[in-house]
Amino acid sequence: MRSIWRWPDAVVIGGTVTASVRCGDVLCCVQHRTLIGSLAASSLRPVTSTAISFKIGVLGCGNVGAALIDLVATQRASVFERTGIDLEVTQVAVRNVSAQREVDLVEGVLTRDAMAVVTDPDVDIVVESIGGIEPARELILAALAHGKPVVTANKELLANVGAELYAAADAAGRDLLFEAAVAGGIPVVRALRESLHGEPISRVLGIINGTTNYILTKMTDAVENGGDADYGAALRDAQSLGYAERDPTADVEGYDAGAKAAIIATVAFGKKVVAGDVYHQGISEITASEIAIARRLGYVVKLLGIVERNAANGEISVRVHPTMVPDHHPLATVRDSFNAVFVEGDYADSLMFYGRGAGGAPTASAVFGDVVDAAVNLRAGTHGSLGELGKATIRPIDETSAEYLLGLDVADQPGVLHAVAGVFAKHRVSIRVAEQEGNGPEARLVFITHEALEKHVQATVRELNELDVVLKVGGLLRVIGD
Repeated sequence: MRSIWRWPDAVVIGGTVTASVRCGDVLCCVQHRTLIGSLAASSLRPVTSTAISFKIGVLGCGNVGAALIDLVATQRASVFERTGIDLEVTQVAVRNVSAQREVDLVEGVLTRDAMAVVTDPDVDIVVESIGGIEPARELILAALAHGKPVVTANKELLANVGAELYAAADAAGRDLLFEAAVAGGIPVVRALRESLHGEPISRVLGIINGTTNYILTKMTDAVENGGDADYGAALRDAQSLGYAERDPTADVEGYDAGAKAAIIATVAFGKKVVAGDVYHQGISEITASEIAIARRLGYVVKLLGIVERNAANGEISVRVHPTMVPDHHPLATVRDSFNAVFVEGDYADSLMFYGRGAGGAPTASAVFGDVVDAAVNLRAGTHGSLGELGKATIRPIDETSAEYLLGLDVADQPGVLHAVAGVFAKHRVSIRVAEQEGNGPEARLVFITHEALEKHVQATVRELNELDVVLKVGGLLRVIGD
């Protein structure tokens, strides 16, 4: 079916102008496919000679599934007016059909048979909202095999078996869309796949876990206000607000952000990157002292997902760890449970995407955007799946380089600084900043290095621990530049 666009004095069918238009608004010729001038996309309104309807099957009716069902209903007329496509949720697969739900459903919509939904010839588009790897993987493969586009927000699934699913979607000639899997309502996947498709991307930095960002924000605020920056108290606060799970391990130890980083790397670089490729370190060991030192030196501590490609050999580094961010960097201003993704390209320079990275409504908004895209593509007989992916060559964490902050508790006596500096020099780690705190029998030495290899810094730390004058080696924090 061809789209028909109407504009005051012109009708454009499939990109071909079939009538004249007013001078000054647009320069064109009858039957010419190129429009030149000030014709804005917003002034074109799509209509269709015949309406087309697509029925949606939803797998799961939790926070995201329920919010999506509500969004489809409330935006149905608006989507039809803009696209000529009528969308309707006709089947919802759940484990318990009699459970109380947050959304009103027509009788007969609920079913316990998810496989029946994805194989039903009357279902046109499938939304997977059950989470986990199985049975989500099996159901998505079945849906694609039956010619149905699939939309998912399942980061665990995509970070582990995404390549298999992308290839299946490509073979089926159907979409597998997953905007919400990385940053909730923030449209970063679409930007990487479409707007920046031709851009040589060098690095992506992301605050992609709202729980940890909230905790670190509260600890930083406490330090700046002279209070007690206690990790446990900040975590309990996050749990009371619903930002953290009862078992927060996946969030605070970096597993959640690691899965998202794997997906970002796959999309940004077009290579197969899985969760197991990601180095991750969480925030549970971050102390008030480290946050205070960072603030005094002009930095903010954030848990970052970092993906970057080595231009010389194509190796990809994917890692998640606490990072000192300069306080004038845009990511330093991202507070509480908000997320942000900062993209660095060779031509586009720096771009930042910011917003709500989690929650039923923001995530459902991104899922619904994918549903509309899938419907538009289905009508046109096209798709935009990633297809077959080659395996990425992953750079080990020991071979990555960064600047580092290192704090040492030492005996305050002559020769200590000389001994410590000698260890740095031995392992080819150059010191950029050195400070000493405290008076008395003990002192605190704080160093920021120039860029150095991880393996050299770790060797430095091991030898410093063996010095008699070093009482304690504090936490090691990586630093990003401007």
